[in-house]
Amino acid sequence: MSLSIQLDGTIPDDAFGKRLDQVLAQMFPEYSRSRLTQWVRAGQVTLDGLPCKPKQKCQGGESVKISAQLEETSRVIAQPIELDVVYRDDSLFIINKPVGQVVHPAAGNPDGTMQNALLYLDESLTAVPRSGIVHRLDKGTSGLLVVARTLAAHHSLVQQLQARTMHREYLAVANTVLTAGGTIDAPIGRNPRDRLKMAVVEGGKEAVTHYRVEERYRAHTLVRVQLETGRTHQIRVHMSHRHMPLVGDRVYAGRFRVPAGVSEALNEMLRGFRHQALHATRLELTHPQTGELCSWSVDMPEDMQQLVSALQADRDEAVKS
Repeated sequence: MSLSIQLDGTIPDDAFGKRLDQVLAQMFPEYSRSRLTQWVRAGQVTLDGLPCKPKQKCQGGESVKISAQLEETSRVIAQPIELDVVYRDDSLFIINKPVGQVVHPAAGNPDGTMQNALLYLDESLTAVPRSGIVHRLDKGTSGLLVVARTLAAHHSLVQQLQARTMHREYLAVANTVLTAGGTIDAPIGRNPRDRLKMAVVEGGKEAVTHYRVEERYRAHTLVRVQLETGRTHQIRVHMSHRHMPLVGDRVYAGRFRVPAGVSEALNEMLRGFRHQALHATRLELTHPQTGELCSWSVDMPEDMQQLVSALQADRDEAVKS
């Protein structure tokens, strides 16, 4: 079975001189670059109504149209896995993902993912790219994700992500005391020394993170983070780059250290916290069907709440003494 794909857009002005296949991959991230290249070569993509080639240079401002056929795949199997569905309607699912759940199958995680669970929840998601998943959270990050239930909703949500009109807020515990909030504007790409990690690198993709202080403790800070862009591991990489890594982040926080003088309870909590202290707490977007501005919020998971309580108790005890 094949699905008819109809996409259109305008080549950004800042794409001047860039290859068409690269620009298309940025404009339509729900499709792989190789698939987009195949469509260009098959004559299913036009620029200003004319045939084009993958390597041709863009001028900026061209009208791009894609009329293609997407073969439906059934490689991802439906599995009866419980999901915390915060909201649902004909266009959307809003899911509160727990720590430990992988969003979609990949090397090392062939099944048991959120995508497997979504296909069991709604079998019609086989007709939507990546079963409606338009953005991701790391395995060790909890919180809100939006899932598109139709092609129209999928297209709308991807456009909102590209236009940076979808707002995502996170709560995180930094392993240092911050005096104030700020903005981190630093490009992110593959770490040249470790291809399994990301890093701030020259020539990486634009990445912008805003953060503000929510509460300070003796050696840690609870921060609220807002993303402009959505690069892989963005918050974790940016916070580590600024020497304020997240509690529990075994990949980007460097060597584990417990601050001197902390209470026994907090010492035990910090040593036992086995994932990054990062939670997607709020999501705001324009509803694809109604045009209404919608937002959802969820509390931190229990282990992060316990961590924050231990940090508060340690601080308050120090003040008393």
